[in-house]
Amino acid sequence: MSVALESASWIFLIAGAGFCVIGGIGLLRMPDFYARTHAAGVTDTMGAGLVLIGLMLQAPTALIGIKLVIILGFLWLVGPTAGHALFKAAYADGVKIHEGPDIAAQVAAEMTDETNTPSPDPEDGDAVPD
Repeated sequence: MSVALESASWIFLIAGAGFCVIGGIGLLRMPDFYARTHAAGVTDTMGAGLVLIGLMLQAPTALIGIKLVIILGFLWLVGPTAGHALFKAAYADGVKIHEGPDIAAQVAAEMTDETNTPSPDPEDGDAVPD
């Protein structure tokens, strides 16, 4: 394998790994469902795509290269479609879209409101006995 081809392969592999790490950090740092799903989509599409392109450049036979192309096409077709379906299902289910300059504060306020809601009174008959 020539030096240029091997260098290009490693550039794609390192860039793909970088996108995967950035997407993983985004999954941890993003404040709400929609932003986290976007971060997962970046990891799925760009990260895995660049890694597969880097692997294609290192493929020893054409058969392995063709299999990697098929996997890449499947990823690029299914990943965004699944992300779109997930967004639509969440929106239809009523998952709130946060807007404005301080989204993290909105999410934190909602989380504290959910944890501070009182549990049902067992004497009202609403609670399910153990």
